[in-house]
Amino acid sequence: MKDYRNYEVWKKSHTLALKVYKATRPFPPEERYGLTSQLRRAAVSMAANIAEGSGRGSDRELGRFLSIAIGSANEAEYYCLLAKDLGLLKLQDHDDLTGALAEVRRMLSALARRVRGSAC
Repeated sequence: MKDYRNYEVWKKSHTLALKVYKATRPFPPEERYGLTSQLRRAAVSMAANIAEGSGRGSDRELGRFLSIAIGSANEAEYYCLLAKDLGLLKLQDHDDLTGALAEVRRMLSALARRVRGSAC
């Protein structure tokens, strides 16, 4: 079992979650339980699934949780697009977040491939 805080992808995911919280602060109050909550939840889910999977004790389980984290990255990317199109997220924030999401997704995919290879 590896400490999740040692994974570079966890560090990037955690930083991304912090950026999402900052970018969604100006969202209107009526979105608190809507888009704000959904985007934040998806962002936090990436780092949380890495942490949970690394504590499961097997590469197979870690791989399963990494797959869930990839799904959360895709979900967060859509919420960023929606927020931008609704005029809630500045273009620069959208571009920064989606760039970070793409990087995290690539790292998650690479780690998932490595883990699946060692689980066989």
